[in-house]
Amino acid sequence: MLTAHQGELAGIATACCWTAAYILFTIAVRIAGPKWLNRWRLSVAFVLLLLVHWIVYRTPLPFGADLGRWGWLTLSGVVGFAISDAFLFRALLHLGAHRTSLVTSLIPVMSGLLAWAIFGERLTLAQVLSSGAIVAGIAVVISARPASQEPAARKGVALGIMFALGTVGAQSLRYILSKQALGGGFPVLSANVVQIMAATLAVWLAALFGGRWKKDLNVFRNRKAALSMIGGAIAGPFAGVTLSLVALAKAQIGIASTLMSLSPVLLLPFAYFVLKEKIGLRAVAGTALAMGGVACLFLI
Repeated sequence: MLTAHQGELAGIATACCWTAAYILFTIAVRIAGPKWLNRWRLSVAFVLLLLVHWIVYRTPLPFGADLGRWGWLTLSGVVGFAISDAFLFRALLHLGAHRTSLVTSLIPVMSGLLAWAIFGERLTLAQVLSSGAIVAGIAVVISARPASQEPAARKGVALGIMFALGTVGAQSLRYILSKQALGGGFPVLSANVVQIMAATLAVWLAALFGGRWKKDLNVFRNRKAALSMIGGAIAGPFAGVTLSLVALAKAQIGIASTLMSLSPVLLLPFAYFVLKEKIGLRAVAGTALAMGGVACLFLI
């Protein structure tokens, strides 16, 4: 049973990792702001991946991979981490976390459409309905939660929606590019280290030319922000992304990306027990709907 559903299990584990990363990154952003976060979290994850890859394969990078595979992984890393997160931070600025999360719940839908158009992947009617139930559950849960930030000014809403849709498109494209690069049984750890390396180089080059890198060093004066960032980097770009590549390699893109989008649902217990937020029947119903969709995927 477990072997038959490795991809689905990896997708759920990815959602758990990204839930932890979301919490830790939120703490770091509240203390030190968002601009530095992407650069340092990618840097920490890249160092960790280099060390693990060296231990496992006796080399820091997969030098034996062909140039074509390096190209796909580099492109997917830049698109999926450097560009996507740049869109995401700007969407949060204009829309707030609530509406941004609601828009980005379209990622599995977009991924499934791209997989159908490019790879010809087809889902059964039961799988389509199960995936739809998960997406609907996510939407219900997010829409039931109060916004964690003040709403953006009316004139910035349209711009925020555009940035959020940019995140949806970039993340969906990363899934497609990663699937292309993972063909032939290429190790997911090797794929992750190349993707994170490409994204890290991209964001630091942008910071270097923009003259922002010196200010980033001041962040480490705040121990809580630094530790939260490091913990989030381990949970997100390091463990979460590696598991997401396992999910993409072992499951269909539409199913994998849907399961990886469960993190807003998984955040509910933390909102209730840790943040003391009120959770109404609508949120509970959305959680039940999403979990029912996950169960159906396992039974198909």
